[in-house]
Amino acid sequence: MIQGNERKKRSDKKIDCKPTISVHLKECIYRLAYITNTPVKDVAEEICVVGLRSRNVIEHLSQFFRRDFRLGNTFYMGDLERESLQAKKGKEKTARVTIRFTQRIHERICALAYALDVTPSRATAILLEASVKNTNFIDAFTRHYLQGQLDEGRMRELKKVIRFINQNNPYEEQISWGVLLSYLYEELKLGANHVADSLNEWMEKMK
Repeated sequence: MIQGNERKKRSDKKIDCKPTISVHLKECIYRLAYITNTPVKDVAEEICVVGLRSRNVIEHLSQFFRRDFRLGNTFYMGDLERESLQAKKGKEKTARVTIRFTQRIHERICALAYALDVTPSRATAILLEASVKNTNFIDAFTRHYLQGQLDEGRMRELKKVIRFINQNNPYEEQISWGVLLSYLYEELKLGANHVADSLNEWMEKMK
């Protein structure tokens, strides 16, 4: 029985996590947040959610599993002979980012942490890195955001411009939604007022 002075725990209460990630990855997340006017913690959480559902990401991480992990109907075998990633550090500079997970996602993070034999915070950092590298998250996130900024006709025209540039580009680099995001980021930093206006100007230049 709950006493009058005791607070009932909210079932939807989010759980804080503060993983240490590379500065490069943090900048990538902050750019997405800045351009799309979305809180950093929400962008980071969405990257993790996508990663936990991605077969490509889990396949990549499975080479490091020290204990078993399940994704849907696929069962990944762990091996305790594998080296733990807990203390393994790269040469890049690092920084912390704050994320808030729902209870359900946090439980999946903990399951992943158990399989990797690392802390939940370290598992989150590993998942963020793998998700950005092994999914088309940045392109998908950017494209979804821009669809909300442009009317249907302008969005259709933007897709045609990108397709035309890529088909006629003599260089190896492709113009992706992620590359377009970087352009918009620089424009806004220089004082551009609206994403839609910057895109319209960019499309006029490309014609």
